[in-house]
Amino acid sequence: MLKQILFLTAVFLSTTVVAQKGNEVFWSNLKKHCGKSYEGVIVEAPANDDFRGKKLVMHVRSCDSNRIRIPFFVGEDKSRTWVLTKNTDRILLKHDHRHSDGKSDSITMYGGYTSSTGLSGIQVFTADQETANLIPAASSNVWWITIDDTSFTYNLRRIGTARVFTVNFDLTKPIDTPDAPCGWKD
Repeated sequence: MLKQILFLTAVFLSTTVVAQKGNEVFWSNLKKHCGKSYEGVIVEAPANDDFRGKKLVMHVRSCDSNRIRIPFFVGEDKSRTWVLTKNTDRILLKHDHRHSDGKSDSITMYGGYTSSTGLSGIQVFTADQETANLIPAASSNVWWITIDDTSFTYNLRRIGTARVFTVNFDLTKPIDTPDAPCGWKD
């Protein structure tokens, strides 16, 4: 009888699909794009936004088991990198800003953690204390990133204000890989 129970348990475990948490699926889907670059378009931004009319490019440049770095170029400006770090059940989003010589900008490494494992197609990040200390006006920032088979969006909403920014990248049309961003060595 014990052998039959062990056998049935083994069969059950081998045929049961273990559901991945939303953040794990999100992470895997993002890593599929490592080494690729995509052009984006502004979906929503303030009328006077400096990004309007410039070529927007994301490059999923570096993918480690727990860190993904995505430089975000705005025209010729290569100072921005989105840094996603996976810590157990949550993901941390930071904005790494650098000068052309590679030195950190005075306003850098702001962002925050997800409050939960999220969903496979969306992760939401709220401003952390480091962000509130660095940029008091951004203490109410909420960022979210979406990904599916055809698009990646980066979004920002400053709660309590009209500030909204969304840029969408077409994942069906990879483009040539750009040069290294500020502070990176090839």
